[in-house]
Amino acid sequence: TFLDHFVLIFLDDILIYSRTREEHEEHLRQVLQCLREQRLYGNLEKCAFFQPEVQYLGHIISGEGIAVDPSKIRAIMDWPAPTSVTEVRSFMGLAGYYR
Repeated sequence: TFLDHFVLIFLDDILIYSRTREEHEEHLRQVLQCLREQRLYGNLEKCAFFQPEVQYLGHIISGEGIAVDPSKIRAIMDWPAPTSVTEVRSFMGLAGYYR
């Protein structure tokens, strides 16, 4: 399979990544063929092809690498100081995801 080789899937989000345009065209062809064989179809309006940078699960992924989405960092920085054990746990869960 091509999962974790050039495809990441989370629920109904599919991310296809490649080193070159030609490689990406081939990866797209393979994934779309697999989806078609399983009678699974996407909404073209929600699709974006040949993107040099994408936001995916709170991260920005590009040829430069993977970085935390700045809006997520801002949410952590703006989080109110916890005043209870429950609030500390909540904050640790949020911050730990981006560790």
